[in-house]
Amino acid sequence: MPRGRYSLHDPHDHTSLGEEHFQCAPGPSGWRYVAQRTTPSGTPVGSVDLALDELGRPIRLELRASDWQVRGAALDGVTWVRTDPTGTHATEGNVRAHAFTGTSPAFLVATARLLRLTPSSAATRVRLLALTDPVLAPRTVDQSWALVQREAHATDNGPLTVESYQVTALDTGEQHTVHLTGDVVLEAPGIELEDLESPPSAFT
Repeated sequence: MPRGRYSLHDPHDHTSLGEEHFQCAPGPSGWRYVAQRTTPSGTPVGSVDLALDELGRPIRLELRASDWQVRGAALDGVTWVRTDPTGTHATEGNVRAHAFTGTSPAFLVATARLLRLTPSSAATRVRLLALTDPVLAPRTVDQSWALVQREAHATDNGPLTVESYQVTALDTGEQHTVHLTGDVVLEAPGIELEDLESPPSAFT
């Protein structure tokens, strides 16, 4: 069960946005990721609880940020309920999308798991519902994912397979690279793995 810490920063000006302390593990029904988010000063500011089924679809999402909360799942596309800080108003939504995305590294692992690309696969288009900070505002985005390299690296615990994905935002054409090993993000725009207490889990 990987457990560790990511540092989060603005991918454009590199301003620190805090940290995400996480643990994740595969299970008989899929994969689950839970995390607590903190500000740069260490103040708790939100949480992530994401569960995927064996096909990589989000069967449960609970996201909290600045007292806002979103609960969602894959249902006729993706369906969610967003609650305001006072708890008096809740809005429901549904869009024809494949999964959720956001600033948490969990969403990068989840998208890669959903697409199951190989280095010989063509770039694959995916529609995601982005929940944007700081108030978890929902926005539909279209991306293209391609697995450009899969490489084994020798470690003290045996070979570690690192996958490099090229991700393209289809509305702007902006491209970036995401490096994953198993169910852990090594590096991505705005994300750096700072500490990992145990080896990543490999998806079968």
